Amino acid sequence: MIEIQALTKRYGRFTALEGLDLSVRPGETLALLGPNGAGKTTTIRALTGQLRPTSGRVFVAGHDVWRQPTAAKRAFGYVPDRPYLYGKLTAVELLRFVARIYRLDDRVAERRIGEVLERFRLERYASALVETYSHGMRQKLTFAAALLPEPAVLIVDEPMVGLDPVAARTVRDLLATYSKPDRAVLFSTHQMELAESAADRIALLHRGRLHLLGSPAEVRARHGDASLEEIFIRLTEDAAQSDPPAPAHPRP
Repeated sequence: MIEIQALTKRYGRFTALEGLDLSVRPGETLALLGPNGAGKTTTIRALTGQLRPTSGRVFVAGHDVWRQPTAAKRAFGYVPDRPYLYGKLTAVELLRFVARIYRLDDRVAERRIGEVLERFRLERYASALVETYSHGMRQKLTFAAALLPEPAVLIVDEPMVGLDPVAARTVRDLLATYSKPDRAVLFSTHQMELAESAADRIALLHRGRLHLLGSPAEVRARHGDASLEEIFIRLTEDAAQSDPPAPAHPRP
């Protein structure tokens, strides 16, 4: 469902990603872990067509993101780390706009709008302007918009930002179950507990390279049943000590 082949992204002398190979199978949820600057958001932006790689290829549901951009984008729903929504629209107007972009039948669209608003407990605010929403409500509305067309692939960058405990539980359950039986989910997170509870496999990036890949149970077994947090800290510290220092980002 997601295939990343030798993905490299450079900004002048700075390498954000170097030769990344990674895939997400049908029915699978994959968590992308790593410290700040590891390449997680760069990977997601390349997957969603926002950033052209220096080299390598990325596929979503079998479609090359850069050679078949419309087909690829039709196949995924995307929740960015900092969602931007049209503040002068109501939630219903925004979702109808999204439905038209995906060319959903009007009757199907209205049914789905009702379902996603209910799922994220936004029915009472459906006719309110988005600019009146709190940050957490906007995050929930962004999830609703991403799920509206029932995409084959769900891509989420830092899903828990600004969510209250009830919404956080809804999102955690969504990440764990949406991929079943034949869809796929990729999400990035700094929360080890979320990765362990929601992901079938985890991938650890550091300095643009893949350092670890496997199920949470496999990863813990390889490292003496340590917690994911302990493993994360140990591997990133070891990598930082063994890798040469990264060149400074060139000035504009």
